[in-house]
Amino acid sequence: MSIVEIESPWTPAHQAVESSDHAGLTRLLDEGADVNEICCGMTLLMHAIDLEGDSALQSRQPINSALTAILLAYGADPAITLDGETAYDMAQRYDHGMAIRLLTRFTS
Repeated sequence: MSIVEIESPWTPAHQAVESSDHAGLTRLLDEGADVNEICCGMTLLMHAIDLEGDSALQSRQPINSALTAILLAYGADPAITLDGETAYDMAQRYDHGMAIRLLTRFTS
Protein backbone atom coordinates (compact mmCIF):
# COMPACT_ATOMS: atom_id res chain seq x y z
CA MET A 1 0.00 0.00 0.00
CA SER A 2 1.42 3.36 -0.98
CA ILE A 3 0.76 6.71 0.60
CA VAL A 4 -0.64 9.28 -1.79
CA GLU A 5 0.20 12.86 -1.02
CA ILE A 6 -2.55 15.34 -1.74
CA GLU A 7 -1.35 18.77 -2.74
CA SER A 8 -2.91 21.61 -0.77
CA PRO A 9 -4.66 24.31 -2.78
CA TRP A 10 -3.58 26.90 -0.21
CA THR A 11 -0.54 29.15 -0.21
CA PRO A 12 1.63 28.77 2.93
CA ALA A 13 -0.07 31.77 4.60
CA HIS A 14 -3.56 30.50 3.75
CA GLN A 15 -2.56 27.04 5.03
CA ALA A 16 -1.48 28.64 8.31
CA VAL A 17 -4.92 30.29 8.56
CA GLU A 18 -6.68 27.03 7.65
CA SER A 19 -4.69 25.23 10.37
CA SER A 20 -5.20 28.02 12.92
CA ASP A 21 -1.42 28.17 13.15
CA HIS A 22 -1.05 31.58 14.79
CA ALA A 23 2.72 31.33 15.21
CA GLY A 24 3.23 30.09 11.65
CA LEU A 25 1.04 32.85 10.21
CA THR A 26 2.86 35.50 12.22
CA ARG A 27 6.24 34.14 11.10
CA LEU A 28 5.19 34.11 7.43
CA LEU A 29 3.86 37.67 7.61
CA ASP A 30 6.97 38.82 9.46
CA GLU A 31 9.09 37.26 6.71
CA GLY A 32 7.21 39.25 4.06
CA ALA A 33 4.20 37.19 2.98
CA ASP A 34 1.58 39.40 1.32
CA VAL A 35 -1.02 40.12 4.01
CA ASN A 36 -3.59 40.81 1.26
CA GLU A 37 -2.89 37.79 -0.92
CA ILE A 38 -5.87 36.12 -2.53
CA CYS A 39 -6.15 32.35 -2.81
CA CYS A 40 -9.18 30.22 -3.64
CA GLY A 41 -11.34 33.34 -3.91
CA MET A 42 -10.56 34.75 -0.45
CA THR A 43 -8.14 37.22 1.05
CA LEU A 44 -6.28 36.01 4.13
CA LEU A 45 -8.56 38.21 6.25
CA MET A 46 -11.72 36.76 4.69
CA HIS A 47 -10.31 33.26 5.14
CA ALA A 48 -9.60 33.95 8.81
CA ILE A 49 -13.10 35.28 9.45
CA ASP A 50 -14.65 32.38 7.56
CA LEU A 51 -12.58 29.85 9.51
CA GLU A 52 -13.28 31.48 12.88
CA GLY A 53 -16.99 31.74 12.20
CA ASP A 54 -17.40 28.27 10.73
CA SER A 55 -15.29 26.65 13.47
CA ALA A 56 -17.45 28.23 16.16
CA LEU A 57 -20.63 27.07 14.43
CA GLN A 58 -19.38 23.51 14.03
CA SER A 59 -17.87 23.14 17.49
CA ARG A 60 -20.51 25.19 19.31
CA GLN A 61 -17.61 26.85 21.12
CA PRO A 62 -17.17 30.61 21.58
CA ILE A 63 -15.86 32.38 18.51
CA ASN A 64 -12.19 33.33 18.44
CA SER A 65 -10.68 36.35 16.68
CA ALA A 66 -6.93 35.72 17.02
CA LEU A 67 -6.31 35.16 13.29
CA THR A 68 -8.30 38.28 12.39
CA ALA A 69 -6.33 40.33 14.94
CA ILE A 70 -2.98 39.07 13.63
CA LEU A 71 -3.86 39.93 10.04
CA LEU A 72 -5.16 43.38 10.91
CA ALA A 73 -2.04 44.07 12.98
CA TYR A 74 0.06 43.24 9.92
CA GLY A 75 -1.96 45.64 7.76
CA ALA A 76 -4.62 43.50 6.08
CA ASP A 77 -6.99 45.68 4.06
CA PRO A 78 -10.57 45.05 5.21
CA ALA A 79 -11.93 47.10 2.27
CA ILE A 80 -10.92 44.57 -0.41
CA THR A 81 -14.06 43.38 -2.17
CA LEU A 82 -14.25 39.98 -3.84
CA ASP A 83 -17.46 38.85 -5.55
CA GLY A 84 -19.21 41.85 -3.99
CA GLU A 85 -18.26 40.91 -0.43
CA THR A 86 -15.81 42.42 2.05
CA ALA A 87 -14.35 40.90 5.20
CA TYR A 88 -16.84 43.02 7.17
CA ASP A 89 -19.75 41.50 5.21
CA MET A 90 -18.44 38.03 5.96
CA ALA A 91 -18.10 38.86 9.67
CA GLN A 92 -21.70 40.10 9.71
CA ARG A 93 -22.90 36.91 8.01
CA TYR A 94 -21.29 34.85 10.78
CA ASP A 95 -22.42 37.28 13.48
CA HIS A 96 -18.72 37.45 14.39
CA GLY A 97 -18.95 40.37 16.82
CA MET A 98 -15.27 40.39 17.77
CA ALA A 99 -14.18 40.57 14.14
CA ILE A 100 -16.74 43.30 13.45
CA ARG A 101 -15.37 45.36 16.35
CA LEU A 102 -11.77 44.81 15.23
CA LEU A 103 -12.60 45.71 11.62
CA THR A 104 -14.39 48.84 12.78
CA ARG A 105 -11.37 49.91 14.85
CA PHE A 106 -9.00 49.37 11.95
CA THR A 107 -11.18 51.24 9.43
CA SER A 108 -12.20 54.23 11.57
